[in-house]
Amino acid sequence: MAGSPSWADALPAEWWERLAARAIEALVFGVFYYILFIALWGIFRTVGMLEVFDGRLPGVFAWLAAGLGYVGYDWWAHSRRGRTFGKAIMRIRLAPDDVPSGALLKRSLLYPGPVMLMGIPVVNLLAGMLLFCVGLLILIDKPLERGPHDRLAGTRVVKDLQ
Repeated sequence: MAGSPSWADALPAEWWERLAARAIEALVFGVFYYILFIALWGIFRTVGMLEVFDGRLPGVFAWLAAGLGYVGYDWWAHSRRGRTFGKAIMRIRLAPDDVPSGALLKRSLLYPGPVMLMGIPVVNLLAGMLLFCVGLLILIDKPLERGPHDRLAGTRVVKDLQ
């Protein structure tokens, strides 16, 4: 972007700005999850499979589909605009502007990728701990405040001061 500061000189986004951006997105994808869950519950009930895995099958598939949708959206939005709708609302963005698409896909698979596993009993605990640790690592990485997903892709989340 012409006139914008070098990504190395840009101010890192605060942890709370990043958390708020993810929370905004989680609300939307949470609604998507519940719509999927209700639809799948109805389908599995109709075909007589509701009791498979003690009734957890609709939740597993809904989490998998919603998580996969979130990963796909995260990758697509960062590839096209350098930000998701949550980041746009919070006025933060991904830097640099020219990150290869493959690196962004790896970033999305590491975080928020584990969301896909949240419907699987026991595995959901590990996925939740991974997501928590990613957030914790962002807090303790000073001064750049990068998580492992940022390091993997060679990115930073910065304030959009335009």
